[in-house]
Amino acid sequence: MKPTQQLHELGQSLWIDTITRTMLDDGTEQRYVDEFSVTGQTSNPTIFDKAISGGDAYDEQIAELREQGLEGEDLFFELALTDINRAAGLFKPEFERTDRMDGYVSLEVSPLLAYKTDETIQQAADLHGRAADNVFIKIPGTPEGLPAIEESIYAGIPINVTLLLSSDQTVAAAEAYMKGIERRIEAGLDPDVPSVLSIFISRWDVAVHDEVPDEMKNTIGIAVGKTTYRDWRRLFASDRWKGLADQGARLQRLLFASTGTKDPEASDTLYIEAFAAPDTINTMPEKTLEAFADHGTVGDPLPDDGGDADEVLQAHRDVGIDTDELGARLQKEGADAFVKSWTDLLDTIKSESERLAA
Repeated sequence: MKPTQQLHELGQSLWIDTITRTMLDDGTEQRYVDEFSVTGQTSNPTIFDKAISGGDAYDEQIAELREQGLEGEDLFFELALTDINRAAGLFKPEFERTDRMDGYVSLEVSPLLAYKTDETIQQAADLHGRAADNVFIKIPGTPEGLPAIEESIYAGIPINVTLLLSSDQTVAAAEAYMKGIERRIEAGLDPDVPSVLSIFISRWDVAVHDEVPDEMKNTIGIAVGKTTYRDWRRLFASDRWKGLADQGARLQRLLFASTGTKDPEASDTLYIEAFAAPDTINTMPEKTLEAFADHGTVGDPLPDDGGDADEVLQAHRDVGIDTDELGARLQKEGADAFVKSWTDLLDTIKSESERLAA
């Protein structure tokens, strides 16, 4: 049995953290489903920028949309929804087989809205109305994003909470989710609204790589993931959640993101092997998926109590790493990086439009 299938049997969903029209056209994505047990997909502005600038697969549609008068964000979302909805069709059997628990594709609201609550709510509703049933709308778990998450859940929109960089941020996003569910119950609405919490891992290790001794490199990200997993389990074992579940609410699963290894000296399957856990998701780049399928190993599942995570985090504090400050900074840097990717993406679309017009 392939390591990917072993993870699947353990109860963890494997998602692919990329999307291109080429991989949809040439059968690559179908191969991942058939051979590597992939059951979902995530995307972000950087991924789409690379996809659109990486070849001519989007040229025909860009030209058509330009002739219709579309440009900028409007043109991009038409391109993206074409791919997203097509991929959603590929995962629809899994979506139906798991009673809407798995088989999702994710599309992000504009990163320019990371600190704009009302605009995020509006765009999430618009994208949801144009997307397939098994599409998550990604909203960042920034302080301004939390009320947008609550409102979107209340509106019945499946949400992937993105850009979570700490356990505290993850718990706050889960609280927003539960508030939305509680409001639906009070209003007599169906509380079964799917959602996931995406905790970003590798950014932690990149951030402290040059500030810690060699034996501590590539350990803080795993520790953050373990504490987040522990606190997530505790939250969804609470009486508050059990009361909601008894009324039909659905588990908001934890999703491990940013799980491609950045350090060339570390294992290329580091963050896949570290986070084997039931009822969770791991979304990974193609290179990481291929590596894990080839030579990954599945060991013991994550410990419910976080294992040695607190000791590892304290060791980082002892060498001067302010973990609370770093988590907040990494979230802001992540939001800023996606804004830059968004700007680059729109520049790419503009230049492609102009080239095709010429």
